[in-house]
Amino acid sequence: MLNIVIFGPPGAGKGAQSQNIINKYHLVHLSTGDILRSQIALGTPLGIKAKKLMDKGELVPDDIVIGMINYKIENSPDAKGFIFDGFPRTVAQAEALDKLLKDKKTFVSGVISLEVQYNELVKRILNRGKDSGRSDDQDIAIIQNRIMVYNDKTSPLINFYKAQNKYHAINGMGSIEEIFRRITKVMDAF
Repeated sequence: MLNIVIFGPPGAGKGAQSQNIINKYHLVHLSTGDILRSQIALGTPLGIKAKKLMDKGELVPDDIVIGMINYKIENSPDAKGFIFDGFPRTVAQAEALDKLLKDKKTFVSGVISLEVQYNELVKRILNRGKDSGRSDDQDIAIIQNRIMVYNDKTSPLINFYKAQNKYHAINGMGSIEEIFRRITKVMDAF
């Protein structure tokens, strides 16, 4: 089973590259945001619990998110593997994911980290904001903060996955096709 974690700062192109990876390798996309919304819409016990927390403005605890990921994995018995997008975000979450996958007799095959220069990230997000209408994609102070928070939170994850020889930094500059060629070169070696 091929299990990929994809991460990169806001604007790095994770969404586009995740879709390319899904199409080529036939993986199931596990986006924690999508999973939370679908569990809430389905009215599952975990979804109800998550909605109560979110309605109060609180973060959904790791155990609930892991439970939802487990649910998605269990309900994808024919999957050739998974691409984890937006998860893990902390070392504790990475450890919980490793344990969950080990219980399922599989593991994280590799981590694809899209590296993009700061000025390019800001430019991409501002351009995305013109199309999406999202106010957080149009405010430079918010964009700078999101990139800073990402850098602060993910640096321990980089070391965690480097210690397992699973971390692969990919140059995220260039066209979507050029970046995807770099990703497939790495993934084909897994």
